Amino acid sequence: MQEFYEPKAGERAPEFKLPSTDGKQLGPKNFKGSWIVLYFYPKDDTPGCTAEACGFRDGMSSLTGEGAVVLGVSTDPITSHDKFRAKYTLNFPLLSDETADVAKMYGVWKEKNMYGRRSWGVARMTYIIGPDGKVKKVYKKVKADEHPAQVLADLQELKKAEK
Repeated sequence: MQEFYEPKAGERAPEFKLPSTDGKQLGPKNFKGSWIVLYFYPKDDTPGCTAEACGFRDGMSSLTGEGAVVLGVSTDPITSHDKFRAKYTLNFPLLSDETADVAKMYGVWKEKNMYGRRSWGVARMTYIIGPDGKVKKVYKKVKADEHPAQVLADLQELKKAEK
């Protein structure tokens, strides 16, 4: 089974540009000087992915109050992202990584085994990237419904530690 490189805390976050639901090509450099919550999720409009996205939506004012932007990434096309974003009134951009190149750069492209059938797909993982462009925290095991609140708490702690 092939594993891809996974950036670790303290390392520079890999740079990329992807099409977004904001109609622009976006990547970490667009938000230089801000905290970035870069979360990868498997598929639009599925139960876990919806719970996670809505959690980030509901906590957006607290996250932006901490100087953070949220970017959601999956391999779904922009048309799917647009529908997902509209259906749940998501207040942050979704990025389309149809080739899975960025998923591979961040080590979230994993072999999965569901009901004995092996396939490759995006694992649910999140990176907090600091204003300096370095990875500050990596979440490998994510519980979709609890994750946004944990990210906010950890972001607050990271900011205190940076002072």
